[in-house]
Amino acid sequence: MTFETIISICLGVGLAASVGFRVFLPLFALSLASYFDVWQLNESWQWIGSTAAIITLGAATLVEVFAYFIPYIDNVLDSIAVPLAALAGTAIMLSTVADLSPVITWALAIIAGGGTAAAVAGTSSTARFASTVTTGGVANPLVSTVETGTSVVMSVVSIFLPFLAVFLVIVILFIIFKLYKKFKTSKV
Repeated sequence: MTFETIISICLGVGLAASVGFRVFLPLFALSLASYFDVWQLNESWQWIGSTAAIITLGAATLVEVFAYFIPYIDNVLDSIAVPLAALAGTAIMLSTVADLSPVITWALAIIAGGGTAAAVAGTSSTARFASTVTTGGVANPLVSTVETGTSVVMSVVSIFLPFLAVFLVIVILFIIFKLYKKFKTSKV
């Protein structure tokens, strides 16, 4: 496994975690990174760096970010965001992983990309639902701000410091595990 392959996996995992917070924002960041030659994507995924993709993903990002600031609409979006995040996380890993066999690439894409994105999106959705139940949706814009900010930070770190991104993903997954454990204990 080459150094380039390891970096590409780190990039994919970091962006997949970011997808768990906002589906389109990391794709938009990857599109910009490809367009400005910060990252070279796999040959069949180079369309992500096209002007049309930048405009489309940029518009989708704006709509998604602003829609999450509307209480109750954000909960509806969460119901479709988890499966979309899994798909987008898988796609991001497929587009970034370099120099691996198709079997390993797909396995990584599904497990590390889709799995990470779905875990983060599921936790994010649960946090928003708890916010809706406990505050009547009043605190949901705060939750949305934290999620969007985390998605932006994770996207930027993933693109420019992929090794740090993997460390941050581990921290995020650890926090998710702790929250799950706390929730499970309090429910019993």
